[in-house]
Amino acid sequence: MKIGLQIAQFNYPGGETAIGPTFAALARAADTGGFASLWVMDHFFQIEFNGPAEQPMLESYAALSFAAGITSKIKLGAMVTGVTYRHPGVLAKTVSTLDVLSEGRAYLGIGAAWFEREHRALGVPYPPLKERFERLEETVQIVERMWSESNDAYDGQHYHLAETLNVPATISRPHPPILIGGGGETKTLRLVAQYADACNLFPSPEMPHKLEVLKEHCAKLGRDYAEIEKTTLTRSYPDPNDRASIQQTLDAIEYQASLGIDQVILNMGNLTDPAIVELAAREIVTPAREIMVAGR
Repeated sequence: MKIGLQIAQFNYPGGETAIGPTFAALARAADTGGFASLWVMDHFFQIEFNGPAEQPMLESYAALSFAAGITSKIKLGAMVTGVTYRHPGVLAKTVSTLDVLSEGRAYLGIGAAWFEREHRALGVPYPPLKERFERLEETVQIVERMWSESNDAYDGQHYHLAETLNVPATISRPHPPILIGGGGETKTLRLVAQYADACNLFPSPEMPHKLEVLKEHCAKLGRDYAEIEKTTLTRSYPDPNDRASIQQTLDAIEYQASLGIDQVILNMGNLTDPAIVELAAREIVTPAREIMVAGR
C-alpha cells in the first residue's frame, strides 16, 4: 500500500513570511520520509471544510513547481484541478512543464469543479454542471492528444485548438497519470473508466459500492479495472502522545486495502510541523508498505 500526503492549509504560525519555509520543510519531510505522493488543493480561496475563505491559499502549480525543486522522489499533483480554472491546452502545457522539471514526477488531477464563490469572486466562468462535465471530457481528450505524437487540430463542442503542439514532451511515459476525482456514478466514474489512469474517492460507507460501479463501467467499456489506480483522500490526526490516533489510521488503511485501494492520501488537517510528517512516515508510511492490496 502506498501513502500520499495532501497539504491543504497554509495558515502557519508566523504569517505570510513563514509560508515558504514551512511548506518547504513539509515537502522535504514527505520526500525523505517515503511518502509516494504530495498533493495541494487547486483552489484560489480556502474551502469551508478547512476554514474561512480568507485563510492563505497558494496557487497549486506554482506551489508544486516550488516543491519539485526541493524534492527528488515524491510524485506531485493537484487534488484536483477544476476544469474551469485553465484552458485545456494551457493546463496540458503546465503539467508537462511540471513533469519535465521534476524529471517525471507529475500527476494530472482533474475534476468538474464545484466552488462557485471563488469563480464569481475572480471572474472565472462557472457554467452549469452539465456543461462542466462536457468540458471535463473534452479537456481530458485534449490533454491526451497533446501528450501523444499527434499535433492535429481538436474541434470539440466547447474547445477548438488549431494545433496540439506540446514541446518538450513529458518525461513520464506514456504520459503523467490522469487522475479524475469524484464519485458520481453516472458521469464521473464513467469518465474514469474511459479515460483515467487513477481515481480518487472519499472513504465513505458508500465506497465499496462506488468501486463496484466503476468495475461495471469498465466492463461495459472493455477497460481492465485493474489498470486504474484507486486512491482515497483520508483524514488523519497522528499524535505522538496518542498511539490510538496512529492505530486508527492504520486500521483505515488496512480496510481500504481490503477493498482494493492502491494509495491512501492523508489529509492531516492544519499541518504546520514537519515533525508530524516525520512521525507519520515512521508510524504509518513504513508499516503500510506491508499491507497487501486486495487483487494485487
